[in-house]
Amino acid sequence: MTAPMAAHHEVRQPSLLSFQGRSMLGTQRWDLVEGDEVAPGRRIIEPLGRGERYQTYLATDAHLLTTVVVKVLRADRRNDARARRGLLAEARMLERIHHPVIVRAFGAVVDGQQPHIVLEHLEGPALSTLLRRHGPLPLRQLLPLAIQIGAALHYLHAERVVHLDIKPRNIIMGAPPRLIDLSVARSFAAAEALEDRVGTDAYMAPEQVDPAAHGPVGPGADVWGLGVTLYEALAGRRPWPGAADGAAHPQVRGGPAPLPRDVPRDLADIVLACLRPDAAARPAPVEVLDAVEPLVAALPTRPVLSRLRPRFRPSGE
Repeated sequence: MTAPMAAHHEVRQPSLLSFQGRSMLGTQRWDLVEGDEVAPGRRIIEPLGRGERYQTYLATDAHLLTTVVVKVLRADRRNDARARRGLLAEARMLERIHHPVIVRAFGAVVDGQQPHIVLEHLEGPALSTLLRRHGPLPLRQLLPLAIQIGAALHYLHAERVVHLDIKPRNIIMGAPPRLIDLSVARSFAAAEALEDRVGTDAYMAPEQVDPAAHGPVGPGADVWGLGVTLYEALAGRRPWPGAADGAAHPQVRGGPAPLPRDVPRDLADIVLACLRPDAAARPAPVEVLDAVEPLVAALPTRPVLSRLRPRFRPSGE
């Protein structure tokens, strides 16, 4: 069965994904190789990345007449009903999400021998790659990044969707930056019902780590992920140096390490506000934008979104 998808596409990054794929070729086993057909007219060029449930590949698509990224359910998961449901849920999520900064999809095949989603091939490195290779971002890159990802989160939350995995690896540094990977995204209701951890350990909000102790998961978890991401982009390190995938969760035991002293005070304040333990005390994405926009005024290009979005005032003003 093919799940119909609107003609909006996701973006995945060529240079980043190609780098990841090549780095793994010698140590990982891949289900598909160059020339294999994942669907009629859709052939594999090279592997790009591998996760617990999926493998991603660069491919050609004869109908679109372009290169795409295909996210394919791994061979050892194809009889896993939960994995198939997850793929279908992601396909449906991508079908209804339309935002210039959020990854787009061209279609999905959720039955048959090669269940997969077709994603747009993105140009540009992942933010995680830039930080690893070159260190902290200059403000001329970081401030527009904060505005664009904040705008994407504002849109998602207006659609009552939480991403739940905001981190540098899921941001492709194109023009504009693009937010990718909605594989663990949930509706507000589904997020609030979570009892287990969902996301990436080092970027999880306290309520993602332990919903029973810290309250239900909601849009504040995405704001937390944005805060950790911006902190890492400013400092070149995470706010809790001991936080790593699979490790303990120091973010539930104390506050973040101080930001470097050369970070502008107003910027440090909004980033640290995103990392407040109480989700209700964190700023909304639009408040992050409002705080960052004045800092962009001196930049050569100023993506000041307040000029485009209406200001909401209480009735009677």
